[in-house]
Amino acid sequence: MKNASLRLAAGALLPLLLFCSLLDGRAQVVKSPYPTMAPLDSYLIADEQGEVALARSAAPASISNAADVMVLRRDGFATAAKGTNGFVCIVERSWAKQTNDAEFWNPKVSAPTCFNPAAATTFLPIFLLKTKLVLAGASPEKILAATTAALGSKQVPPLAQGAMCYMMSKQQYLGDDVMNWHPHLMFFVSGDSAGSWGANMQGSPLIAGDDPEERVTVMMMLAGKWSDGTPAASMQH
Repeated sequence: MKNASLRLAAGALLPLLLFCSLLDGRAQVVKSPYPTMAPLDSYLIADEQGEVALARSAAPASISNAADVMVLRRDGFATAAKGTNGFVCIVERSWAKQTNDAEFWNPKVSAPTCFNPAAATTFLPIFLLKTKLVLAGASPEKILAATTAALGSKQVPPLAQGAMCYMMSKQQYLGDDVMNWHPHLMFFVSGDSAGSWGANMQGSPLIAGDDPEERVTVMMMLAGKWSDGTPAASMQH
């Protein structure tokens, strides 16, 4: 879910991706406008059915209408709608970012994401664990230590092959600089795997960012349309 500038294969500079775990792991050099967690109400969506609809907007209706949907309540994420296809749609908050991200506590961040079954069972649990820690009042440093320990002890299952997600919501707010950016799909691969996929190479449609905190490389492919079928603006410059 962010602090590294990734480049399109054509050489055009992408905006800073402040979500989906695409940091390069470097320490922040600019003072964060969000130094601490805001009141919990700032992260909650009062209309639960509205949050369900927002979560489903992450993917085309043919996928999201048959997915489980989780919503954030005061005691954590809970399933508000049951599905049949194994996908899980959720609105991720700012703590899906890496812990050294300047917007880790940005209450405006709202990222509808729809995980396929492989990601729902092996990648989403990292975010759910971070959410429990956030609600317990843990600092970013303690969150990182706890997630690192969970990954090392296999408390969080190893990443399954084929794990991916849809982020095609026109209503996404990924950060103060990028806002709703562009519809895209993300593929999660263990380790630092950009080179083996040919990502970030001239002419390649794949953009990649290493996420050492979650021990994955995020491969990203832009989509030409939002989940509602309307065309997205071209990324060509």
